[in-house]
Amino acid sequence: MAKKKTNSDSASSKKTKNDVAVGVVGSGSFATAIVKMLVENCKTVHWCVRNEFVKGAIELRGHNPTYLTAVNFNLKNLKLTTDVNELVSACDVVVLATPSIYLSDTLDKMNCEYKDKIFVSAIKGIIPKVNDVVAHYLKEEFQIGFRNQAVIAGPCHAEEVAMERLSYLTVATVEDETSQKLVDIFNSDFIKVHSSKDILGNEYSAILKNIFAIGAGIASGLGYGDNFTAVFVSNAIREMEIFLEAIYEAPRDVNESAYLGDLLVTAYSLFSRNRNLGNLIGKGYTVKSAIQSMNMVAEGYYAADSIYKTSKDKGLKLPIIDTIYGILYEGKNAEKQFKKLTTKLN
Repeated sequence: MAKKKTNSDSASSKKTKNDVAVGVVGSGSFATAIVKMLVENCKTVHWCVRNEFVKGAIELRGHNPTYLTAVNFNLKNLKLTTDVNELVSACDVVVLATPSIYLSDTLDKMNCEYKDKIFVSAIKGIIPKVNDVVAHYLKEEFQIGFRNQAVIAGPCHAEEVAMERLSYLTVATVEDETSQKLVDIFNSDFIKVHSSKDILGNEYSAILKNIFAIGAGIASGLGYGDNFTAVFVSNAIREMEIFLEAIYEAPRDVNESAYLGDLLVTAYSLFSRNRNLGNLIGKGYTVKSAIQSMNMVAEGYYAADSIYKTSKDKGLKLPIIDTIYGILYEGKNAEKQFKKLTTKLN
């Protein structure tokens, strides 16, 4: 529960705010949480939302009408728009926080000058248009190099940010100056930020943990307990390490919070939409009906196809990935597939 503000808290909240021009693209739960983080430190946060209805509702009521509705914003701190070009033109730092399946539709409209901007991906999924991660998509489609990119990793559920429960972010970028700038604008009393240079590793791990979380949810729905889930997750982090090393070798420790921590919270938390999707499937829902019953995008479903195919192209043995892909895309029976999987875990 968020603590009550004291006079000293109020005084500290009046500290000089950062002048960096920062904007957020997206109006889902995590995008809303990111805006909440940024208004702690920035004088103005530009916010590109989905449509005029959402924009009007926020301007009228001071909160997102659909996601994290308990988070109230001081409208003096926000500059709302539905035009991505207006936002990008006005900002030095652009945080991309749409679901991965909608990013290309949004950025295809971008025709303003953007080459000197810093693009920060808070997206944890594969871009369907190119069947690749955001970092490669920005580089190949828009010639935005890694020096002008950053990736936000967890563990950090939007719902806990809304409640101002202490949360941790990892910001991955190759430029020290950019890293410090991002730490300064995100760090607050309830957000602690660490830096990393492993852009691709952080991005892929954020995608993989969503797939593994679907598996943890399926196990729960099938009636497996905590003992099995612990073994499942310990095997999942090993599969993550195998995949990351095959994709991009770099000095990294998968036991750090950006990798293992994010996997743990996504696999166990009731806030996890990917775990919830898996839980429904484990309880007997068809994949299609489970997806349709959710009001948020479960990124792991869309990512599982790409990750599975990439692992096969590289000749990797990843039994958890294989099992989840078979259930999601080949119509295999979840109960039978998990029974087989139990013989492969240790």
